[in-house]
Amino acid sequence: MKEKFREIFKEDSCYKVFLTSLLVTGLGYGIYKGVIDNYMAEIVGMGEFDRGLAEFFREIPGLMLIFILAALYMLSAQKLYKLGAVIMLVGMGMLSVVTPTKLLVTVAVCIYSLGEHIQLGMKNTLSLEFAKEKQGGQALGYQNALYQAGTVVGYVIIIIIFAIMAANKLYKPVFLAATLIMAIGAVFSFKVDGNIETDKSKSRFYFRKKYSKYYMLEVFYGARKQVFFTFGPYVLILFYGANAAIISLLFAISAVCCFFLAPLVGKLIDRIGYKIVMISDTLILVIVCFFYGFAHHIFPREIAFIVCCVNYILDSVISLASMASNVYVQDISDSQEEVKATISTGISVNHLITVLIALFGGLVWQTLGIETLFIISAVLGLCNSAYAATIKTGNQG
Repeated sequence: MKEKFREIFKEDSCYKVFLTSLLVTGLGYGIYKGVIDNYMAEIVGMGEFDRGLAEFFREIPGLMLIFILAALYMLSAQKLYKLGAVIMLVGMGMLSVVTPTKLLVTVAVCIYSLGEHIQLGMKNTLSLEFAKEKQGGQALGYQNALYQAGTVVGYVIIIIIFAIMAANKLYKPVFLAATLIMAIGAVFSFKVDGNIETDKSKSRFYFRKKYSKYYMLEVFYGARKQVFFTFGPYVLILFYGANAAIISLLFAISAVCCFFLAPLVGKLIDRIGYKIVMISDTLILVIVCFFYGFAHHIFPREIAFIVCCVNYILDSVISLASMASNVYVQDISDSQEEVKATISTGISVNHLITVLIALFGGLVWQTLGIETLFIISAVLGLCNSAYAATIKTGNQG
């Protein structure tokens, strides 16, 4: 593994401590994510619409990211990465102490989400900066794999704990443990050196016509991603009665698959080109959405639950193809600063539709059923493939 890292990353960069920070942060996230959906359903009492509403507010920081980064334009990518770590730590700490009401839990999750979204664009920017020439896809793949490795350990911890102890008494201690781990992750984040400076002439919002297709791809991807991220686990919890141990097991299996497949997907992006990867992944999504929405009409309930779990894992795997759009940006950009600004803008752009999906997805499920919800996701996936087919590649085929 060390030799592979040397092939991909620049020796004079601080990629080692950067990747370590991702690994530790992934562990904290795995513990948090392994219980948050069940916590909201069982303790906070959020139903389908409530969950969608909470997700709407959780995604607002992503939508506002372009304004936040515009206000913080004087900070380098490394400094923004560190700031994100601190804000995530505050949000996680709040979850461990606040009363489990819908309002307070939503506020805590939103603060955590703010830090997470700030780090999201920065970690891709830093990975591409630390990568050697023509190794961007693999750098993103290994970055993703290490983060997934951390989440796997977190999920396994939740599986073990919730399998042997009473759930209702465990949520607060679990959030406290996640907070302590996030604190360690923040320490490593502060050791990420370097200074990818922002362009002081670009202190306002960064849009360029040549990235218009990237922005549209982010809209489609944000919409289809949100359906599974928000409502995928909730379908299993509310519709099939899955507990925290089962949900964490599902997340763990998904993370293991992503850990092994992320580097391969990254390599595939470098080998066959981002355009082919972009088109292919959402064609597979149509099959995933069909079975997720209609499995209970085709199979007995127990079998339908297993089918949905398998398709949730498959969706996690094909979501790795989203790395292709970042490589696409790097391929057509003029500078590393432009990559950073464009990826950050892209995150805000995809949240324009993401917040609407979060807000209305629960209402669609409640009034029209989960079938309609996942039909919408499939249609959005097809739109993504069709639009990706219009991309004119530069050096890639």
